[in-house]
Amino acid sequence: MFLQWRCAFVLSAAFTVVACSGGRDKLIADLQSPRPDERAVAVKKLAARFESDDLGLFTQAARDPVAIVRAEAMVALGKSNDPRVVDLLGEALGDPDEDVQARAAVALADTRSDKARAYLTLQYGRRGRATRLVIVQALKSANVPGAMASVVAAEASAIWERNLQALTQGSLPERVGAAEELGKSGRAEAVNRLVPLLKDNQVVLAAAAARGLGYAGDKRASAPLAALLDENFPELREAACEALARLKDPSALPRLLVGAQEHSPSSALATTAILALPASPEVDKALCDIALSGGGTEVTAAAREMRKRGGCPIEPIAEKLRNQSTATAALSAAIGLGPTVKDLAPKVSALLVSNDALTRKLAVDALVEMGDRSAAALVLKAYEAEVKALEPIRADWVPAELPLKYSPGFDPALPALDDDPSTRVRAKTTELLKKVTALQDRQMREAGKVTLQARAPRELVDDASEDQLRVLASLIRALGRLKIDGARERIEPWLRESSPSIRAAASAALAELGGDTLALAGKGLFDSERQVQSATAMALGEAGAPGQVLLLDAIRQLSGDRSRLLEGLRGQSLSPSAVPVLLSVVKEGGADAATAASLLGNIQSPEAVAPLIELLDDQTTVARRDVLLALGRLKDARAAVGVGHDLYSDSADVRAAAAEALATLGAPGANGEALDALKGDYSVKVRETAQATLARLNPGDKR
Repeated sequence: MFLQWRCAFVLSAAFTVVACSGGRDKLIADLQSPRPDERAVAVKKLAARFESDDLGLFTQAARDPVAIVRAEAMVALGKSNDPRVVDLLGEALGDPDEDVQARAAVALADTRSDKARAYLTLQYGRRGRATRLVIVQALKSANVPGAMASVVAAEASAIWERNLQALTQGSLPERVGAAEELGKSGRAEAVNRLVPLLKDNQVVLAAAAARGLGYAGDKRASAPLAALLDENFPELREAACEALARLKDPSALPRLLVGAQEHSPSSALATTAILALPASPEVDKALCDIALSGGGTEVTAAAREMRKRGGCPIEPIAEKLRNQSTATAALSAAIGLGPTVKDLAPKVSALLVSNDALTRKLAVDALVEMGDRSAAALVLKAYEAEVKALEPIRADWVPAELPLKYSPGFDPALPALDDDPSTRVRAKTTELLKKVTALQDRQMREAGKVTLQARAPRELVDDASEDQLRVLASLIRALGRLKIDGARERIEPWLRESSPSIRAAASAALAELGGDTLALAGKGLFDSERQVQSATAMALGEAGAPGQVLLLDAIRQLSGDRSRLLEGLRGQSLSPSAVPVLLSVVKEGGADAATAASLLGNIQSPEAVAPLIELLDDQTTVARRDVLLALGRLKDARAAVGVGHDLYSDSADVRAAAAEALATLGAPGANGEALDALKGDYSVKVRETAQATLARLNPGDKR
């Protein structure tokens, strides 16, 4: 009986060996299969029954052209614990596929050697978010103390050394880039190196050093930067203004004020720098001085800011209104200051009959911004006079409607067919492009989208230029803003004009009338001229919920650039019904995604939280920084985990945004270690944001 059992066992074992051997041969054969899935399964099964003789097979699979095979090979190589595979795994950390990178990182951690940890530390600064996160987790599993802090510090050191070498030994373009990047570190040594470069003979390098000092945030650089405002090179002056706007140092105010009042290309930037300074009586006085200094965007910016702060003294403005040579400057200030100078309305109204067209236009705009309805009769009278004065040059050359299609043989886009081969090729190409355009239009219509169509001209020749019509445009806008009796009947015909400025004024005026005229004004959102779109969107946004519904519907229907429509919603109180439309814009990506994400954060709707978290999981999300900040403003703790993953981003701006968002999302939890590690980040912005977030979340922590 014992003999029978022994014989049976021997036979069974022999059969198992043969079967196993045959199975291994089958798997090895599958490694040569043309199907990637079969090769991947073969590697996985061979790894499960790992034999040292298979190491060569796994090495070969690690170079397979298909990512899924390489990923399985990384797992197999990690099981070997063979020091010879460390270099191969380290090389795989740079694989084009992130899954392969992640598995190589785990495999390196399993080898638990100094060389493997060196590879992981080196590659942390070169990889994307997903791989960086896996590298940190892998180092933790290998019991490396302060895993994330060590790789963050190593990355910061490598970036510093690389930029320092580029600044001292690189070509001019490399030195320019390095100057800005060194400034972003915020280190004292960076400031010491950049300040002397402000006097470099290469203007482009000196400007880069100025911008770098602005990023550094060290106010020791304020005086040298302010001195650049006396330079003759516009690029230097503009860079200095940008840097001083970041530094927010009041000591630079006197020189910034001189630059803002000189009416140069950098005046607007100098004004922006003054606007960034902490509020004080000195800053307010400077802004009032800029508001009275003449025309330009800097005047409008300064005056509108002072409108928010309570206004400027009226006497200097009234004094300038008395003098014809300075009246336009006073009116420009009054436009920005708006209701705060309403007492000047009688003096402004007197200028509606000025002989100077610019003065008349500014007077109308000032009355509109003041919101003084007592001037309605004078505005209406000025409107009728302006229409009558323009009649001779606006007379129709052709009373009948112009044809919308060319007669056969007259379309310039279709060259006449003849025996010339090149002409025939151009004709066929044009016809093909028309078919492609028609197909795209049909696809857009099927998707419920609308494409903008250029308006057909009403006249062969229009004698009235845009400059000649600007006074009329302001008066049309005034009819709506001041809600003058009979305004709709007077405004509506102007919607059919060929002049963009007239159509823009008419659409905005109808939107400001409100009520049943909103739908009529909404047609301006589909105008092919961006000027009309922008004016209509701003007016509808200010019209409240009914106007915003029209705006959101237009955003949903239009494709392409919708930035002007979204700007109409900025600063407005939106209802949760706007969430689906804005989310669709964010998901589509493009230039509009950032604005839409910012608007979602302002709505404070819980419905937006889950979709925004899903967007963070998509590595291709365009407006990631804005999505993070939006989630921070929504203050929903569910977002903490997803936001925390972006603390590992390879973008400093995204890391800073993630840290800022976590400040409002509750206790740090699992993100506390990452935030603490980011206090050693290369970017001063990230370091300061992480420190501030930890201080807010852990007020008792004295570290």
